[in-house]
Amino acid sequence: MYGRDVSGVRYRWVVLAAGTLAQASFSAASVGLPALGPALKSHYGLTLGETGVVLAGIGIGMLFTLLPWGLVADRVDERWVIAAGLTGAAAMLTVASTTRGYGAVTASLVAAGALGASVNAASGRAIMAWFSSSELGLALGIRQTAIPIGGAIAAALLPTLAAAGGTRLAFLFLGGACLTGAVLAAVFIRGGSGDEPELGDVSQPLRDPFMWLLGIGTGLYLLAQIGITGFVVLFLHEHRHVSKQAAGGVLALIYVLAVAARVGSGRLSDRLGRRLAPLRIIGVVLALSTAAVSAATDAPLALLVPLFVVAGVLGMSWNGLAYAAAAETAGTARTGAALGFQQTLLGLVVAGTPPVVAAVATHSWRLAFLAAAGGPALGVVILQRLREPARSPRPARTRGTSASLPAARRTPD
Repeated sequence: MYGRDVSGVRYRWVVLAAGTLAQASFSAASVGLPALGPALKSHYGLTLGETGVVLAGIGIGMLFTLLPWGLVADRVDERWVIAAGLTGAAAMLTVASTTRGYGAVTASLVAAGALGASVNAASGRAIMAWFSSSELGLALGIRQTAIPIGGAIAAALLPTLAAAGGTRLAFLFLGGACLTGAVLAAVFIRGGSGDEPELGDVSQPLRDPFMWLLGIGTGLYLLAQIGITGFVVLFLHEHRHVSKQAAGGVLALIYVLAVAARVGSGRLSDRLGRRLAPLRIIGVVLALSTAAVSAATDAPLALLVPLFVVAGVLGMSWNGLAYAAAAETAGTARTGAALGFQQTLLGLVVAGTPPVVAAVATHSWRLAFLAAAGGPALGVVILQRLREPARSPRPARTRGTSASLPAARRTPD
């Protein structure tokens, strides 16, 4: 097997970095696209409601393929799953750069989301094989920083790119980012050795009430996350007359600070030995901070912008905890299926929230943000019904073993 001269203890950080960067390359499009919202609205002559649908396009596409990609990742070398999907996403984003109408750009973004979703389950599965249970929260917290990292880069660059070369240049940049992520995955993520044991019943996560409640409860957190990060640029530009670049800077700041928040929450959960308790606390504070944004929609910007930043960072801080809880509950052989299923439940919210928030915001931004605050409040109530998942010891992958989860238990050759 290639790379047997590289220490597994050290190489796990290479795998973590490659998986994180691969995810970030797709996240630049999946969560960074709202920074392009004003330009899309203007270029394609969209209403606010239509803009919400375009912004939801990638999420809609992901919804249909997250679980299938997860099932594939349980059987196929993760690096090729990621590389194939991101290459396809790059192609569809390139197609998006040539579109001239609402239907065409939406369809191309849906296709990009369906293909790029491969990285969501497969990168997490590959990374988990290399880290023991005592470091899993930290590792997944770092991996989950990919979303705000990609979002921050996109939020900082997309408005400027759109000003210089229109939406065409912005979409080409996003396509190039995905292609870069595909190359990184193919070169640096170590795959399985081809001698995996039978998976058993891969449908088990779909029949586990814990998985349903976890997915629904945390999915409701996304109402606040998307309500803030998905519309802060449009709101500040159109309602408060902030420049596109300055509004994009606020979103970029949220994503930058969210990087530290995700690492910190993951590390804290490792030390506490608990995932759900900090997840519930974050939900309570997230609901309160988003409600504060609703109350301050017409307040001075010196007050409103910090509230947006606090709510946005909290909205981005919890994902690694939910990811770890789902994986630990499912067991090693079904991790891809579990993460794909969890991401599908979250994807329902990701796909449905932007059009709904846009429709409500057409009448009242205050009411839109207030409705978003209700999501995590209800989510906490649902998560109260769950017990902490059992955390069996998980040895880190060592040199000469597969990077897939079942083989990670083997001793070195």
